[in-house]
Amino acid sequence: MDIIPDLPGNLPIKGRGAISNPTGRYERETRQRTDDGWTRPEPEPGPHSERRPNHETQIQTKDGTKILAEPAEHLDENSCSEKPRNPDTRFLVDASRTVITRNTSPDVPFDRSINPYRGCEHGCIYCFARPTHAWLGLSPGMDFETRIFTKPDAPKRLAHELGRKSYKCAPIALGTNTDPYQPIERRLRITRGILQVLSDHNHPVTIVSKSDGVLKDIDLLSDMAARNLVQVHLSITSLDGGLTRKLEPRTPTPAKRLNAIKELADANIPVGVMAAPMIPALNDHELEAILAAAHNAGAITAGYILLRLPLEVKELFAQWLRAHYPDREAKVLNLVRETRGGRAGKLNDSDFKQRMSGKGVYAEMIANRFAMTMARLGMGRENLGSLDTGHFTPPSAGGDQLALF
Repeated sequence: MDIIPDLPGNLPIKGRGAISNPTGRYERETRQRTDDGWTRPEPEPGPHSERRPNHETQIQTKDGTKILAEPAEHLDENSCSEKPRNPDTRFLVDASRTVITRNTSPDVPFDRSINPYRGCEHGCIYCFARPTHAWLGLSPGMDFETRIFTKPDAPKRLAHELGRKSYKCAPIALGTNTDPYQPIERRLRITRGILQVLSDHNHPVTIVSKSDGVLKDIDLLSDMAARNLVQVHLSITSLDGGLTRKLEPRTPTPAKRLNAIKELADANIPVGVMAAPMIPALNDHELEAILAAAHNAGAITAGYILLRLPLEVKELFAQWLRAHYPDREAKVLNLVRETRGGRAGKLNDSDFKQRMSGKGVYAEMIANRFAMTMARLGMGRENLGSLDTGHFTPPSAGGDQLALF
């Protein structure tokens, strides 16, 4: 049974998706709020007195776990109310020796992927990848969107992996656990470097992004599309700018994403739309409108994913609902439970074939609406066809290609 704790902090933070930074499940240190006296009004100091904040940090060891008291520098001494902090984003280097990740999941259309980054500045509160930050000893909450790991050597390492004698060509998915066009890509151009390697060796790739930043690479993508090497999907969660700003605070507006679909289509790049995630009683009523708007912009196919709330995401999302839509919290969560089998308290189902689309009456209704709209608009998945794997030319060992990066 999933239990939603009443996490501290119910105030949204401008430009951030998560409202708190709960301890990751693999962190050795846990955070615990303490009252340091700043939550109580104090008399005005006299002419010769000095107000000194008490910023004591208590460290307590219990069952081998350190418990750190969080200092209260975010408290407003005048109003005695909590101010949400907006931590700076930090970028760190991920020194992984490989960049291609393999999977055998039967419910995804690829068996390998590349994530140029870990964590994502977009801050989408529902992101199923948030729990991966726990493996790094960080929080799936605020840390996921403010502690971003970059892979500057990814193009070089990719070329090395493609050059192995054992490598067999198949489409690589970009944008599975992180957005390859999150804001830092404008400066680091890691995704651009990866695409260049793939293009140079006629290797097919699929891209999913919420950003119109993909247009920065339209020259490269257009060239790859002419060789049947690329397909792009823009993810649109809502056409409502207000809802989007709360759900995905650092993503481009829906209008910019629709324009990106148009420009990609005009450049003869196969493009589709992902209406994801569909959240019961919050944005699922927009499904038909999203598909129609994307179709009008030039999308030739579409997909959708029902909201998933694995591990820590269920707590973060419930807290987000409580802050932004308290009147809908119970209804949304109850419908999510219904689409995950209807068992008391269950908010996630990791079973293959069901985790993406759910089950039950409500999930079937969404699936039927999607199928009917796809048929009406003529947006069948068959419109994309298969990417070309027959012209792949592996890099030569130790070639000049590696020196470019």
